[in-house]
Amino acid sequence: MAGGVPTWEEVARDHGRFLYNVAYRLAGNDSDAQDLVQEALLRVRKGLERYQPGSLEGWLARIVTNVFLDEVRRRRRRPADSFPEDPDWVIPPAPAADEVSTGFSDEVQAALAALPEEFRSAVVLCDVADLPYEQIAESLGVPVGTVRSRIHRGRRLLRNALVSTGETA
Repeated sequence: MAGGVPTWEEVARDHGRFLYNVAYRLAGNDSDAQDLVQEALLRVRKGLERYQPGSLEGWLARIVTNVFLDEVRRRRRRPADSFPEDPDWVIPPAPAADEVSTGFSDEVQAALAALPEEFRSAVVLCDVADLPYEQIAESLGVPVGTVRSRIHRGRRLLRNALVSTGETA
């Protein structure tokens, strides 16, 4: 890669775990996270020629978040649809849920999964993907002030959920 545009294989190999981590925190389970990563990698393949060198992880986090939001919208239109169950189609192989690098407890992951998606997306992009507010705003298509509000409210909801379960935030 050497500071330029990476190949798709380099993205899949070097950033697959990052994509999975963001997808897992958004989806809340391994199967859906694997599907999100697969779709995100397909979108990366299609959009790589338009990638402008810069924050690759920011770009990848935006893609996986957009895939997640598209899936949420699709499920609202057709709630009976589910993800296919064929794990052999996932590229690259995802780590097991207990290997996710941020080490969230089950209680924290459950509280995160229970957040409304607009708060969950903002909190995950900020606190898991470590993106700046401006990139989060661009990714979600909302003003920076809305991002700040969603992160604040999402963190407050997380804190309240964790206090009620006895988990310390």
